[in-house]
Amino acid sequence: MITKVLIAEDHESVNISLQKTLEELAITDIAHAYYCDDALYRITQAVKAERSFDLLITDLSFAQDDHKQLLSGGTELIAAAREVQPDLKILVFSLESRQVVIDLLYNKYDVDGFVLKARNDVQSLKEAINEIARHRRYYPNHIRQLNNKKNAYSFSEFDITIITLLAQGMLQKDIPAHLQRNGIKPSGLSSIEKRLNQMKDALGFTKNEQLVAHCKDLGAI
Repeated sequence: MITKVLIAEDHESVNISLQKTLEELAITDIAHAYYCDDALYRITQAVKAERSFDLLITDLSFAQDDHKQLLSGGTELIAAAREVQPDLKILVFSLESRQVVIDLLYNKYDVDGFVLKARNDVQSLKEAINEIARHRRYYPNHIRQLNNKKNAYSFSEFDITIITLLAQGMLQKDIPAHLQRNGIKPSGLSSIEKRLNQMKDALGFTKNEQLVAHCKDLGAI
């Protein structure tokens, strides 16, 4: 159950909107922080007083001004907050839309949910908070759709071969010679580049490293 929430957000209008959303969910014990350092201080003091926050809602980007800060952004706040309170639930509410950054939030920073600031974001926020209150991670629709697409993708034997070679540290330009020595076709560099690009496009990746990591996670290599 979520009853006590800290909002880390440097735009007053967004703070007001978030508070209204929380109140509509019958959550009224709400604190605000306009700076990451202040947010961490509030979390630390609440833990010491044995009145910990249940949920941190934070943006990723905070505008710089004449207040010097040790924590410059939301990801630093998330990491520091988890050091102080490991069981703190964290929901990111941000304009950030790059898939690689969102993946990092889930996989490295272990956030409990992400909501994109956009049309209909109030409904998404309510869904996210309700899911987190049930001790479940919340994934926005576009992330769920992408994950389903990734899980449904079928790798060919040729795909696995070239991804395995990349994972072993072989440079892409050296793969054709290896394939030729082992009688594997197609072996041309253009064919390899084309196939890698097709896989990355299908899975929503931009780099070979992401493709390799994904295959490792799946146990495909």
